[in-house]
Amino acid sequence: MLERIARSSVRHRRLVLVVWIVALVGFSLLAATAGGKTSMDFNLPESDSQQAVDLLKGSGGGLENEVGKAVFGADDVTDESVVARATEFLDRLAKVDHVARVVSPFSDDPTARLQIAPKRTVAFAQIQFDAQFPDLPAELGADIERLAEPYRSDGLQVEFAGTVFQQREPGGASELVGVIAAIFILLVAFGSVMAMGLPILTALFGVGIGLALVELLANWMTVPSFASQLAAMIGIGVGIDYALFIVTRYRQLLHEGREPEAAIVVSIKTSGKAVVFAGCTVVVSLLGMFLMRLSFVNGLAIGASLAVAVTMAASVTLLPAVLGFVGHKIDGLALPWSKRTADNERNVWYRWSRFVQRHPVVMALAGLAILGGLAVPVLDIRLGSADDGNLPERLTLRRSYDLLTEGFGPGFNGQMLIAIRVPNDEAATRLSAVRDAVGKTKDVMFATQPQWQPGSRVAVIAVFPTTSPQDEATVELIHRLREQTLPEAVAGSGLEAHVGGLTALFDDVVVVLGERLLFFIMCVLAVSFLLLMVVFRSIFVPLKAVVVNLLSIGASYGLLVLVFQKGVGAELVGVGKEGPIEPFIPMMMFAITFGLSMDYEVFLLSRIKEEYDHTGDNAESVADGLSHTARVITAAAAIMVCVFASFVFGDVRVVKEFGFGLSVAVLIDATIVRMLLVPATMELLGDANWWFPRRLERIVPRIHIEGDPRDRAPTVAGSDLVG
Repeated sequence: MLERIARSSVRHRRLVLVVWIVALVGFSLLAATAGGKTSMDFNLPESDSQQAVDLLKGSGGGLENEVGKAVFGADDVTDESVVARATEFLDRLAKVDHVARVVSPFSDDPTARLQIAPKRTVAFAQIQFDAQFPDLPAELGADIERLAEPYRSDGLQVEFAGTVFQQREPGGASELVGVIAAIFILLVAFGSVMAMGLPILTALFGVGIGLALVELLANWMTVPSFASQLAAMIGIGVGIDYALFIVTRYRQLLHEGREPEAAIVVSIKTSGKAVVFAGCTVVVSLLGMFLMRLSFVNGLAIGASLAVAVTMAASVTLLPAVLGFVGHKIDGLALPWSKRTADNERNVWYRWSRFVQRHPVVMALAGLAILGGLAVPVLDIRLGSADDGNLPERLTLRRSYDLLTEGFGPGFNGQMLIAIRVPNDEAATRLSAVRDAVGKTKDVMFATQPQWQPGSRVAVIAVFPTTSPQDEATVELIHRLREQTLPEAVAGSGLEAHVGGLTALFDDVVVVLGERLLFFIMCVLAVSFLLLMVVFRSIFVPLKAVVVNLLSIGASYGLLVLVFQKGVGAELVGVGKEGPIEPFIPMMMFAITFGLSMDYEVFLLSRIKEEYDHTGDNAESVADGLSHTARVITAAAAIMVCVFASFVFGDVRVVKEFGFGLSVAVLIDATIVRMLLVPATMELLGDANWWFPRRLERIVPRIHIEGDPRDRAPTVAGSDLVG
């Protein structure tokens, strides 16, 4: 099939190119006009926080809609001039579209004094919007900030808290940095401007269409706000890598004497087949996240899978078509070092492989020791949601967080809402007792009086802990309220109480993901083992691959914990302060990293298997396979590392964690695993690498990724290619 696709793409290259251009333009325009809205809808059926949300939605009181705060800081916020300017701003704010209500700290309402800090240096106004965050205009937060700018003078500080005021990073900045780094690496690897341009072109087409599909997907699924960045991160990395492997094989075949069409077809039959298998492995790993049964996780899985699938399709259709235009000019615009690079390619890596194979035990133990040492911090991993205190100080969310902490204590930023269903008037008499019990609970700083939702039988108590939202003591407080305080307080009253709010919601996400993570990991490992077993017809090769890849992922987890949770070197990546690891990061990292690790495993082992089938010499096959693929794997890994690392320097902590975790995972995999552990362990196992029970031999289907032996001999005429 791939041979037919490749040959057809070459012979109808103009049509193929036009189809891809039309697809890119068409999907981009469609996404711009009919794209859906991203959201962070953490819908957790049957969780306590979800039941609280459902109660509030059913009450019609508006608390289910988005809320925010305007935070004022001054030497004395009750000074007449400060009050006058702040009140003028709040009056203008109340007239902004989508602002339903503004509760000023300077009004005559008796409860307004609670919005002024005891030391009178901080005050805040509550902002009630008329819709949930996904349904509000993307520019609303920026418009309100601009409205406040004239009032930020003469000692008055005006900042904002709430999801509406999250800074939206300029689209494409990180992607551009990654592409520029990839261009430089490809120039060094290929030594040719023409050869460099083809992987970049293929990746841009694939990612452009993939991102458009992610935006359209948001019409039917919950797609998180950072899904596009994640899809771009993965799509650019794998798109360039896949095209890089195919172009490298094409150049080798041209240098052997093949005609362009013949070289293209053989490249797609060999490296292209490995690309398809590797891409499918990544997609399978990503789609495995459906096992978590969470809507926003499903959106991430589909979005990232679409980016990979489209770039994979571009690699085996668009790339052969463009190579058909390029022909023998693939080395056009050659740079001075190109010949020297090609001449030294085999010698350097061949000698390295032989060195490792002469000391396999020492090298294997050294590799395992490094991975084990890096993985140690993962034993202390704490999953949770980092708060706005982790953001850079230049953002209004961080400055408002600091002001509220200074004025009201760290727990003020971790407000929880207790939603209470009141069946009758008799039960309503117990509400004050419930509030008193909550207020006396350990680590509760303050609990408000119950507030009735208009026209409903639902009351709400706001609870402020003494500790910050990301503090472990806050998590313990949530469980204490749910398991002890509230059950005792409502016993026999008919009241139904649930703890909600963002802090409680994120804790429920941690619990749900933690319960399902091990099952997800085991399923992905099992499927990957079976796929590799079918392809390489071996028991030990896939088993070793699964174990070693698991160790390398553990090492990347350890580094993530070291930097983001323990704060070692956190300032180098722009982290405001240390905090817990977001609960979906380990799951996403495992799916993506395991898939990408299998990419390199497939590319390397398929070439080793090809050599082994040709020579029957395991040691020589490992050395030859490494010498043929090491340079291109190193270049591919360097591109991945640069693309992923470019996302570390944005402001969104989740994207930072993804970028850092994936970049170190790829770096570890392409160096310690591929260049050290693989040749060492394969030397230790010898011919046992390729042992396969006869009983399985008869029932397991054959899928060849390694090249056809008939494709090895140089052919001059394209018509002589493969009988």
